[in-house]
Formats: sequence, structure tokens, C-alpha cells
Amino acid sequence: MKNYRITVNGNVYDVTVEETGSTPSTPVVSAPISAPVATPAPKVTPVASPGAGAVKVTSPMPGKILAVKTSVGAAVKKGEVLLILEAMKMENEIVAPQDGTVASIDISEGASVEAGAVLASLN
Repeated sequence: MKNYRITVNGNVYDVTVEETGSTPSTPVVSAPISAPVATPAPKVTPVASPGAGAVKVTSPMPGKILAVKTSVGAAVKKGEVLLILEAMKMENEIVAPQDGTVASIDISEGASVEAGAVLASLN
């Protein structure tokens, strides 16, 4: 019998193999030895604030918010930059879809967002 310690995908196993000569042997695997496993940090999912405006401004793609260029209560024109979204190593301007007043900013700088997440709303 031979004993081996094998690591597979971060899990450590103690394996005992019996040599029987010319016949192939079947390994006996014991329970995995506990090993630390890194868990990815959860992504921040924005939640629309109560009393948000009628016009929702959503993220066109997953990414990270680099900058918020406006504030709640500010009057904005169609095409004015509201936020900067970094996606695929590119900085993308998120603009106002129409004239209005910023009712809510539902995300903060540095937050990760998924496609379709509400970033802000306008009245």
C-alpha cells in the first residue's frame, strides 16, 4: 500500500493505493482535509430609493461606477453626463435620456453594477 496526499481544486485528499501486481488497482479516497477556500466578494446590487423619479436611468452593461457627475435636485438636459461607468477598461458616459430634474442617485462611486441596474432616476 502506498499513501499519497493530492490537492484538487484547492481540496487536499489523502489517497491510499494498493498494489496488486498486474491487475489495475482502485484508489481508496478518504474525506477531504479542510483547506482554506477563497470566496469572491459579493457584488453590490443597487436598490432604487423610495420616491424615485418616473424616468429610470439604467446601466447598459456590467461595470464599475467611476464618478457621479450630478446630484439629487439638479436640473439636467437631454444628453448631459450623469455618471461615468468603467466597463471592459473603457470609460462610458451615462447620459440623461431627456430633460428633467434628478430625483435620485441609486448608486455610489466605486460600486459594481450589473446590466440593467437602476443607476439614477429623473422627474
